[in-house]
Amino acid sequence: MSDPPLAAPGAGTGRSGRVGLLVWRISGAAGPVLAVILALLAIWYAATVWLNAQWVLDQAARADRMAGFGDILRGTLNQERPVLPAPHQVAAELWNTVALQPVTSRRSLVWHAWVTLSATLTGFGIGTVLGIALAIGIVHNRAMDMSVMPWAIASQTIPILAIAPMIIVVLNSVGVQGLLPKAIISAYLSFFPVVVGMVTGLRSPDAAQLDLMRTYSASRAQTLWKLRFPASLPYLFASLKVGVAASLVGAIVGELPTGAVRGLGARLLSGSYYGQTVQIWAALLMAAFCAALLVGLIGLIQRLTLGRMGLAR
Repeated sequence: MSDPPLAAPGAGTGRSGRVGLLVWRISGAAGPVLAVILALLAIWYAATVWLNAQWVLDQAARADRMAGFGDILRGTLNQERPVLPAPHQVAAELWNTVALQPVTSRRSLVWHAWVTLSATLTGFGIGTVLGIALAIGIVHNRAMDMSVMPWAIASQTIPILAIAPMIIVVLNSVGVQGLLPKAIISAYLSFFPVVVGMVTGLRSPDAAQLDLMRTYSASRAQTLWKLRFPASLPYLFASLKVGVAASLVGAIVGELPTGAVRGLGARLLSGSYYGQTVQIWAALLMAAFCAALLVGLIGLIQRLTLGRMGLAR
């Protein structure tokens, strides 16, 4: 006779047992994530000491004394303009610019993040619509498949840092400024993943399914709406997650060539001008948080949509 399976810690009867089981499951899921975070923080602190140590040694040499390990540790973790800021310095900057500033203030990182997110979402919407439209045309028209798809691939070989100033200058010359130029740069980066994902998804139904639609005398539009489009949704959502992150990068890059004073790109630019590395890292972490938030939102929509369709795993 085989041994009974081991019960989870705290998995007894009653409310206390359910609470214990819930805590055990949460700790089991969060444990690996917490371990990775702690490892990254340890590496970050070690890199901070290593990269900032030279300044402490130079200061000690000018004072004609030897710098001990304690001096190096204190000097590298609290520099005003470090080569690499320590995690607690970045956390303090985030607290000062997020929690202690009104969200309507230009000193608030939330305000700058919203400026960048508005361009990101606008460009992402444009890129998504354009990518889906191009994918439908590529799947249903061989001429577009042979002509548009190679051009779409070739467009992604142009560095965005090279094309962004060109787009800004051309649009400024015709009086288009503000949100739209950044949105166009975001759309430029986000449409390609959507095109590739949708083309793959629209072509995912096999020959038997397509033959069945022909048996029902379904038109191309009916086949697209009732077969190809539902089959493409898992591919679409996967490409949207890539596209929205690329769109955020495009919005930030679009703020750099113009010397902008608003947005996360402006914070990065001003931080680089004045050597404020703590400000640069705070803006970078805010950008990473915005990207995670957008990807998580698309993931939530994906679960709800595919769940309603019976396609969730």
